Amino acid sequence: MNIGGVPIGQGHAPLIVAELSGNHNGSLDSALSIVDAAAASGVHALKIQTYTADSMTLDMRSGDFFISDPTSPWHGRSLYDLYQEAHTPLDWHEAIFERCAKQGIVAFSTPFDSDAVDFLEAFNVPCYKIASFENNHLPLIRKVASTGKPILLSTGMASVAELDDAVKVAREAGCDDIALLKCTSAYPSSPKFSNITTIPHMRDLFRCEVGMSDHTIGIGVALAGVALGASIVEKHFTLDRSTGGVDSQFSIEPSEMRLLVDESLRVWQSLGEIRYGVEKAENESQIFRRSLYITRDMKKGDVFSAQNLRAIRPGYGLSPKFYDLLLGKAVNRQVLRGTPASWDLLG
Repeated sequence: MNIGGVPIGQGHAPLIVAELSGNHNGSLDSALSIVDAAAASGVHALKIQTYTADSMTLDMRSGDFFISDPTSPWHGRSLYDLYQEAHTPLDWHEAIFERCAKQGIVAFSTPFDSDAVDFLEAFNVPCYKIASFENNHLPLIRKVASTGKPILLSTGMASVAELDDAVKVAREAGCDDIALLKCTSAYPSSPKFSNITTIPHMRDLFRCEVGMSDHTIGIGVALAGVALGASIVEKHFTLDRSTGGVDSQFSIEPSEMRLLVDESLRVWQSLGEIRYGVEKAENESQIFRRSLYITRDMKKGDVFSAQNLRAIRPGYGLSPKFYDLLLGKAVNRQVLRGTPASWDLLG
């Protein structure tokens, strides 16, 4: 799998994606500054979202269209007003994509309807993201898959059967490269509901790449996901949480993103393969293992005992596993204190 020239898979370092979402707070200059900061933090890609308030919902401020959940970060808002504030205007897309290209990072988007896909195709985006709230929107998935480009599909709220439907529809419509992103659609999400042990199971079940779209606070859960095989990590990104915004509460700042980029690479590098024995990097350390040494001067015919034979450092003598075998055996010549035990000392 390849996104914008960046290879994706367990044989490659994880792709780190900064999600702009609504953190631009209605300012194109702010959006472009976020692109610059994301690139400076070392991310591989930046993602935006392509929709309008009218394409998402109805302009109503009561009933089903009002967010009354007191635990929601958007409590007291209508869906329409929320999407109106958070959306990235269509006429900003070109400037954002051009800034990403200038900064050398991949740019792509999440479309929320068929028109958005057609709009994004004009920019020749390298892939598409399907949001968790759209993973049951099979007509949209079919439309995106028909472009033949890779799909990153968030799994929040989806059952195994629903994910199976989504993956089948995508593959039947012509998408060969699918990555499922383990996601908990709560904002912010608690680590105890992340269930990231699903990552390797999902890879085996659907035979595709698997990553994470992580809404927890901080970077710990994301790093744990990389340890479990996540080949993509997406995090919401902001310049400064204190400036507020619809997504600021669960977004990370530039210093945190840099840490995520650096540490996810170290985690991935540490995975390696199933291996025992001496690593190349350990060759020179072998001399500091314990081995058997003569600790008192011995005359020819003296026998090894606890008083003249010990397992100490360095490691030039016989292995300590031969200690009991040597006890009671006589030496065939004079041996000085500090001599490593060897088979040729035996009479």
